[in-house]
Amino acid sequence: MRIAVIGTGYVGLVAGTCFAESGNNVVCLDIDEEKVAKLKAGLVPIYEPGLEELLKRNAADGRLTFTTSYADAIPRAEVVFIAVGTPPDEDGSADMKYVLSAAKSIAEHMTGYVVVVDKSTVPVGTARRVAKVLAEHTDHPFDVVSNPEFLKEGAAIDDFMKPDRVVIGSDSQRAADVMDELYAPFVRTGKPIFHMDVESAELTKYAANAMLATRISFMNEIANLCNRVGARVDQVRKGIGSDDRIGSRFLFSGVGYGGSCFPKDVKAVMKTCEDHGYAFRILEAVEAVNETQKRLLFEMVQQHYGEDLTGKRFAVWGLAFKPNTDDMREAPAVVVIQALLGAGATVCACDPEAIEEAQVHHLGDAIDYADKPMEALDGADALILITEWNEFRRPDFDAVKEKLKDPVIFDGRNIYSRKTLEAHGFTYYGIGV
Repeated sequence: MRIAVIGTGYVGLVAGTCFAESGNNVVCLDIDEEKVAKLKAGLVPIYEPGLEELLKRNAADGRLTFTTSYADAIPRAEVVFIAVGTPPDEDGSADMKYVLSAAKSIAEHMTGYVVVVDKSTVPVGTARRVAKVLAEHTDHPFDVVSNPEFLKEGAAIDDFMKPDRVVIGSDSQRAADVMDELYAPFVRTGKPIFHMDVESAELTKYAANAMLATRISFMNEIANLCNRVGARVDQVRKGIGSDDRIGSRFLFSGVGYGGSCFPKDVKAVMKTCEDHGYAFRILEAVEAVNETQKRLLFEMVQQHYGEDLTGKRFAVWGLAFKPNTDDMREAPAVVVIQALLGAGATVCACDPEAIEEAQVHHLGDAIDYADKPMEALDGADALILITEWNEFRRPDFDAVKEKLKDPVIFDGRNIYSRKTLEAHGFTYYGIGV
């Protein structure tokens, strides 16, 4: 099948590469000339395990190409995916200008029937808006489909190639048949394709992320209660996670969620509710808990050292919002580090993939950076663990203790054992443990 993907961000690049891997001819389009030039050279602008190898292989085989030209991408495409960004506006709503601009450009270059697919995370009603724009700028037939993505950063290739489910929202049987054919290679093991109306498909994506965000914030509240009553959140998590009605996933406490999806999508759902005269009070609480949780490690540091941290230096392990990505959007590390700096401290941070992202987009030269975890400890009073990269899970604690001025560890992901660290002579702070 001939496919065009508009947008080479996280969703577009993964989708385009995986569709090419299943034998389709895919053109990925982006208006950023520098990014497209790098992609043509085999340079992937994001860190996602397995993506670079997959991209290079399919590009070398001629199934995956990159362009900045709608005239090159659209006329020969049977299916066009819109996978451009939908950043939050100041009021929390999704900014739709890139989606609607892409729709206009698609319409202007169509030469026959096309299935136009909303792959970006978009508010309810977007498919209707896209169809209106298309109709205003082309006389060619088309159908608009909502096909939300459910990719986890760090495991996106597996998630796409072996999906739990595929959601397709369409009012057209012709378009539904095209989408079934396209996704057939990915659901050979019997995973379901759910067909539904476009509004339900659009809301499904937001509902899924909102539910997962709710589980995280709920468990963080339980962890905070554990700190106050002397309970252990890891034991509570096992106790409730074994209940089939609840399950064990997304019940790990920590310093809050971040990334490109949960914060943005929670805000977007609340804005949609506001636009329809409804207050989603549970999500309002979820967001409030998360913002408070991001400051928890900083508050622990102040409880230990006092409010004025002038002259104190902290080693921070982890900058990305989660392991196996370089994404720092809404990352708790940014909140913690900025609070430390504001209290007079200095910081040296280490992350396997996100240092460049931190330097260019988030923290600049306000902090120091270390290529190796142990190097970040040089001259530090204490260690703060924020992202649970595998590289940080099993350090030589005796060597860590020797490097630190104070044997203190603030563990924002509960990856260390209090018993083990106290046996090594550390003062240990965790989240609900």
